[in-house]
Amino acid sequence: MPANPWRISSTAFAKLARAAGDEATATIFERTADQEVMHAFGHLDLLYPADQMTPAKALQIAIEGETYEYSEMYPGFKAVALEEGNAAAVAEMDEQISESKVHAAQFKAVLEKAAKRFAALAKVEERHANHYQQAVDALVAR
Repeated sequence: MPANPWRISSTAFAKLARAAGDEATATIFERTADQEVMHAFGHLDLLYPADQMTPAKALQIAIEGETYEYSEMYPGFKAVALEEGNAAAVAEMDEQISESKVHAAQFKAVLEKAAKRFAALAKVEERHANHYQQAVDALVAR
């Protein structure tokens, strides 16, 4: 899920207002930014109920989100920037595409590492269960 753009804008506007000496307006923007965070958490709770989530599911969602960013979202923004002849925006979109690819790879590496660890643990647990079963079988056979 992409970052909440209004939260980011509100934070940036607060910084601008404060730099201009307008503390009251900066405070309003900061309060709005905080509320946007709470809205985002509420939306996430609806989309991804905590009782249905696992770290692996969260990683998979993160991979999908980053993949969407580098394969669809930022290339679309880049196309508009190219049409408008906005070289700075084109460069920014190229940078964001690269960053999203790195993020996706990082999340994927963590997910794959966790899968390997769980697979190894499952083998250990299976050996333990088999040993316990052998002990039970030996007791029953007496």
